[in-house]
Amino acid sequence: MLQFAQFLATWCCCVFTGAAVYINLVEHPARMGCDTKTAATVWAPSYKRATAMQAPLAVLSCIAGILTWLLGEGVIWLAGACLIGLVVPVTFLVIMPTNRRLLADGRDLASAETRTLLKTWGRLHAIRSVLSLLASVIFLVSLLSA
Repeated sequence: MLQFAQFLATWCCCVFTGAAVYINLVEHPARMGCDTKTAATVWAPSYKRATAMQAPLAVLSCIAGILTWLLGEGVIWLAGACLIGLVVPVTFLVIMPTNRRLLADGRDLASAETRTLLKTWGRLHAIRSVLSLLASVIFLVSLLSA
């Protein structure tokens, strides 16, 4: 059970991190290279698909990390679990207000305000990338030093 929990925590966290970092380093900059209307138009379905993939990964990684700690591994597993778990409240409390504004009915997708919101979203999303990257490093180092 312990090895499965360690694997699940690490795998889910690393997959989450890969997706989050890809979004920040590749997808969002490419989207922002387009005109604002196109960027906003493609942001919405991308956001919805990423949410469907990343939310379960973050939750599973957090639970498995906590389980690993409860099964007797060091507090470092709890720290990793807390870091990946933090992406959930960060998403709801910090990023979601921007998401709601971008998804609002009647939004002028070509406006300067929309462009500013997309830029803000990219910076806010980077918080998720950093938190998950730190958690991934903790989990991987913990596995490799065992």
